[in-house]
Amino acid sequence: MSRKLRMGVVGLGMGRGHARGYQSHPESELVALCDVDAGRLKEVAGEMGVEQTYSDPGKMFRQAELDGVSIAVPNKFHAPLTIDALKQGLHVLCEKPMARTVKEAERMLAAAQKAQKNLMINFSFRFSDMSYALKQQVDAGVIGDVYFGRTVWHRRRGLPGFGGWFGNKELAGGGPLIDLGVHRLDLALWLMGYPEPEVVSGSAYDPIARKLAKEQKKHYSVEDLACGLIKFANGATLILEASWALNIKEREQMITQLCGTRGGLVQKNVGEGYDFTAELYTEEEGNLFTKTLDRGIGAPQSYHEFVNSILEEREPLATGEQGLKVMKILEGIYKSAEKGREVRYKVK
Repeated sequence: MSRKLRMGVVGLGMGRGHARGYQSHPESELVALCDVDAGRLKEVAGEMGVEQTYSDPGKMFRQAELDGVSIAVPNKFHAPLTIDALKQGLHVLCEKPMARTVKEAERMLAAAQKAQKNLMINFSFRFSDMSYALKQQVDAGVIGDVYFGRTVWHRRRGLPGFGGWFGNKELAGGGPLIDLGVHRLDLALWLMGYPEPEVVSGSAYDPIARKLAKEQKKHYSVEDLACGLIKFANGATLILEASWALNIKEREQMITQLCGTRGGLVQKNVGEGYDFTAELYTEEEGNLFTKTLDRGIGAPQSYHEFVNSILEEREPLATGEQGLKVMKILEGIYKSAEKGREVRYKVK
């Protein structure tokens, strides 16, 4: 294109990162911001030097002459705002999770296909140098065919403030599974090549959060722990676990471990924080080797990838189809937990 892409952001909580990402790309410019909180909108717009501000997303989509937009609002509004933006001819980067339900995700994907515009989901944990290095090793066949994995995000005590939207099922669609587990699930699926889920069995619990919410007289309608076992059409199995409150030693525990026919890998946080380490385990001529990743290179920011996909007229690396597959698994775990039986999918 002969000009920079004109980008906008709806929602200036998580959306601040999106806004900075667009400003840092040499071929895009941040031209419009939208938030229902007038004070926050004024603050961020002033900080970033953006003149066009809106409290109504629909007006921004129609008036700001945009090429693309980020949707970074409570989960309930992902589907309607994404679909509206697509109908206005805009490319969309939607925060994770894609939606609250499979039906919402299907509507979003159908709208993107009809509009012939990019729909990218902000699965940010795969957009790191470490994750890219592991993906290269997997794609090169270093660990062979993955047949078992476990992917986890636990917090000893990390409940969101009671009374907010994160603990409201109507607004969020679920608790830590849809908030934290979605990150570790996407990372595992991406490394595995996004196999087709066939059977999901899950459980969900809320004893810690329910007690605290009752004591504080606050609304809370989601789980504080969920776990699931996913079986795929290719025979592989993945265990997924996520919690905001769990009686464990670690303050914060994140791990994704995959085991294949030739080797295995693990990515995990160190020091109970947000620094990570990654290792590969292989067997060579009867000898067992451990290889530690010291440095990875080459991963784009997710926001830059979204811009690049528009400029290069190709689909983004984190697609709406992948977002829908994630939603099938998350919804399957919730349904299995509610009904007390496994959920099966038709595999094409």
